[in-house]
Amino acid sequence: MKKFLKILSYTVVTVLVLIGGFYMYFATSYPNIDPPTTETAIPTDARLARGEYLANHVTVCMDCHSTRDWSKYSGPLVPGTLGKGGEHFTEDMGGVPGDIFAKNITPAALEDWTDGEIMRTITNGVNKDGDAIFPLMPYLSYNKLTREDLFSLVAYLRELEPIENEVPESSLNFPMNLIVKTIPPKSYEPSPEISKTDSVKYGEYLTTIAGCADCHTQQDKGEPIPGKYLAGGFQFLMPGGVVKSANITPDKETGIGSWTKEMFIERFKFYAPDSGNIVSVNQTDFNTPMPWTMYAGMTMNDLSAIYDYLSTQKPVRNPVVRFEPIN
Repeated sequence: MKKFLKILSYTVVTVLVLIGGFYMYFATSYPNIDPPTTETAIPTDARLARGEYLANHVTVCMDCHSTRDWSKYSGPLVPGTLGKGGEHFTEDMGGVPGDIFAKNITPAALEDWTDGEIMRTITNGVNKDGDAIFPLMPYLSYNKLTREDLFSLVAYLRELEPIENEVPESSLNFPMNLIVKTIPPKSYEPSPEISKTDSVKYGEYLTTIAGCADCHTQQDKGEPIPGKYLAGGFQFLMPGGVVKSANITPDKETGIGSWTKEMFIERFKFYAPDSGNIVSVNQTDFNTPMPWTMYAGMTMNDLSAIYDYLSTQKPVRNPVVRFEPIN
């Protein structure tokens, strides 16, 4: 019996040593990413204008990093909260493996960050210290930002009104707290500058950096389901019930295949902040996480390019019930 216990104790110690060794190796090897660059995003007028446009109407950084007014349809931003962070994402919302808080991205929080560190966070999904961020922030899509668009975003963030707002640290459940370390791409792989005259190619770029596929493609354990690209059905748990993203493939029955370009553009412009169409809603009413008021600020040319790109995609028949109220 003593011999058995001795062998068992040796075995347990060996296993613990191996586990500890693996953890040390894993913790020091991942995320496997390039160091931040030493580049500076010089704030020209053109960059500031482009950065403001992107952050508020295309990449919609301000969507999660500001406060949204959920007493109104689509949760428009609360004035005076631009970039202050604090948006809380929980397991109850579905698809969130823990508690995630959107960080303060105003100069009050980024004062001791270099431009290169901010750029690496946007495109590679790690913070100043190299810790991995859960890809609720679509950095895998932002990794395709052109260099000039990335510089423009950083220049704009530097010019935001500083807001003091201490945001809690995020925490992920096991094993996602380990898996997340393997997600950030090693390098920034910018898209080449794309001519706006190539409407389909430019539309593909805008669709990518806007993260459209992140919400409009069903996933299984965080991975897009093959054959469901842009076919909708991704679930969001809202206070009033389950909301599902729309099918935006060119399927004529269940997608947008029967929409004209004018209809597509008008759908976005309908929700402009000054349109009078952002109605008040009760907590149990249908609401949507889709930031319509932000995307409504996209130019007609950019919305036209997105439509042109979507029209080239494979039609996928996927009927979506957009809202299932809580009984």
